Amino acid sequence: MSFSKSFLAASAAALLALPAFAADATIEVRDAYARAAGVTAKAGAAFMEIVNTGSQDDRLIDVKSDAAAKVEIHTHKDMGDGVMKMVHVEEGLPVPAGGMAVLKRGGDHVMFMGLTAPFEQGKTLDVTLVFEHAGEMDVTIPVDNERAADAGAHTHTHNH
Repeated sequence: MSFSKSFLAASAAALLALPAFAADATIEVRDAYARAAGVTAKAGAAFMEIVNTGSQDDRLIDVKSDAAAKVEIHTHKDMGDGVMKMVHVEEGLPVPAGGMAVLKRGGDHVMFMGLTAPFEQGKTLDVTLVFEHAGEMDVTIPVDNERAADAGAHTHTHNH
């Protein structure tokens, strides 16, 4: 590969690794990635940390993407007897001022149903996150079907 192609590829990778910011810079998306169960999968999901550095609570109320026929905010709900069910979170997800919403496997996530193309390893998805106050935020999410469930997760220890 020529130097210019290598430089362009490295530049593109660096841009994807940077956090995305909403227009007023109070919402930041970190550590986003998407995955699907396989190349024939009809559904996929995206996970991320949404950080609110502002002084006003906000809420993720919608997600849009051409990657699927339908895109929704989902969570897992305990139906009893050890049965978990994925459900649409119609009211959206709160993102408290000075806090964050963590979208992760087994919890809150963005669900893509009726994929328009396979989620191929190394490709990206263009997604628009819609916030109650911050408005629309375009995010490019890398597809990482090989990522472990807890990779990149931040853990916090509190000593009292």
